Amino acid sequence: MDVWIRVIGDYGFPAAVTFYLLYRMEKKLDQINQSVQLLYQKQMGVHVKTDPSLTALPPRSKRN
Repeated sequence: MDVWIRVIGDYGFPAAVTFYLLYRMEKKLDQINQSVQLLYQKQMGVHVKTDPSLTALPPRSKRN
């Protein structure tokens, strides 16, 4: 918590909020990147080993 207070004091509130949001969104951005890579690989027929900890979006249910 002391780190956040120091960041706000040194760089201002908008910068602190930006850093906080980027920190929280890092995992989501990694998942989006993984999903885009999987989509590219499927489209191009390329099979590259991927990181299993970064799961892609769940499959969509089929519509009748």
